[in-house]
Amino acid sequence: MANKKILIIEDDKDIARLEKDFLEINGFETAIEYDGIKGAECALSNQFALILLDLMLPGKDGISLCREIREKIDIPIIMVTARGEEADKVRGLGLGADDYITKPFSMVELVARVKTHLARYDRLTQSAGRLKNSDEIDFGWFQINPATHQVFVNGDEISLANKEYELLYFLTSHEKIVFSKEQLYDKIWGEDMYGEIKTVAVHINRLRDKIEKNPANPLHIQTVWGAGYRFMA
Repeated sequence: MANKKILIIEDDKDIARLEKDFLEINGFETAIEYDGIKGAECALSNQFALILLDLMLPGKDGISLCREIREKIDIPIIMVTARGEEADKVRGLGLGADDYITKPFSMVELVARVKTHLARYDRLTQSAGRLKNSDEIDFGWFQINPATHQVFVNGDEISLANKEYELLYFLTSHEKIVFSKEQLYDKIWGEDMYGEIKTVAVHINRLRDKIEKNPANPLHIQTVWGAGYRFMA
């Protein structure tokens, strides 16, 4: 993972510099922006492997910034939040953040999360390049092309973040099979992740918003009460 570049968007200069020092000790390159407006410009005009995004920023808050970044680029985003910002954590996950870490946190944990997300992102992109057309999923109204990571609903391509794609591909590859939240968390996020199980429900809701005609009454990504979720074509 050496030479991968991390963007730190953090208005607390002491925290930002500490993050920078620990990441560089572990072989990463870093860049720092201290406000949301400059952070957005930097994120969208450079090539970064991952973004550490503080929730409370001057100029533009982390929630708005996460939405803006995710609409244009698809790299891991870890949100940095303060205690008590539970609703904002869920909103951040709903807008495409891959994970969050709560202040105060240890720099060892931060580096571990960064490495984990980068490793999973690399595995995902590399495996996609090896997949063949036979791995395509086609239900007529719905198609997934694993080689290109393209997903089509009624002929229209939809945009998915990494974890959204992984979760949707896993469920559609196992049509009608019910998976618990714990099973899905283990399959998609992995046992080495530090997040919470509610991440699964957030991503399920986000997928429903994108593929269901009526997300409040989903026909395809179904909840099996007391058991988990399943995909029905």
